[in-house]
Amino acid sequence: MTDYVLPPPAVPSVAVSGTAARFPVRRIICVGRNYAAHAREMGRDPDREPPFFFLKPADTVVDDGATVPYPPETENFHYEIELIVAIGTAGTNIPAERALDHVFGYGVGIDLTRRDLQLAAREQGRPWDWGKGFDLSAPIAPLHPVSEVGHPTAGRIWIAVDGQVKQDSDIAKLIWPVPDIVSIASRSMELRPGDLIMTGTPEGVGPVQRGEVMTGGIDGLGEIRISVR
Repeated sequence: MTDYVLPPPAVPSVAVSGTAARFPVRRIICVGRNYAAHAREMGRDPDREPPFFFLKPADTVVDDGATVPYPPETENFHYEIELIVAIGTAGTNIPAERALDHVFGYGVGIDLTRRDLQLAAREQGRPWDWGKGFDLSAPIAPLHPVSEVGHPTAGRIWIAVDGQVKQDSDIAKLIWPVPDIVSIASRSMELRPGDLIMTGTPEGVGPVQRGEVMTGGIDGLGEIRISVR
């Protein structure tokens, strides 16, 4: 038995639909600007840029139904609804045609973002960590195993704030679909069981305020509901 100098932290995890078991989270890999219309609203040309990645700490995960605090050091707190891919089998340099063999399941998540900090970092050529990887910034609804839902390639993806729909698109509009994202990510680092991939958000991102409630979903994968205090 290992003798740690401090108590080791609890293993972050996400619920699995229809079971009491949970999916242990190793790390969260996020894809930037993976819907053309969102790339354009962020001032970028999606036709010229290959996919790029950033990370959120594993312990930023938040369960569906939770209330999260309005985070410090921001005046521009944004929602970004996303398709979540959960990796169940390890691999490196995975061919795109074999990539789906490594997927455990799918879910609905929200990439909460301190937009003002993210944009300030971008303008200065600095990492996005402070804008993206803060506490409780990755709400994720229960995952749905591939054995139950297959590999969704199309379906409405949406989010509403206090009942008003803000983002409304289709996962078929992903610039880089799931097999490509898994394959490309695996060229740079070994994907392992417990990795989550947030695949990017469609257009319509915007602010959420204290006291508001975010609800969102993806066809066939259920919904998520998160309140801000």
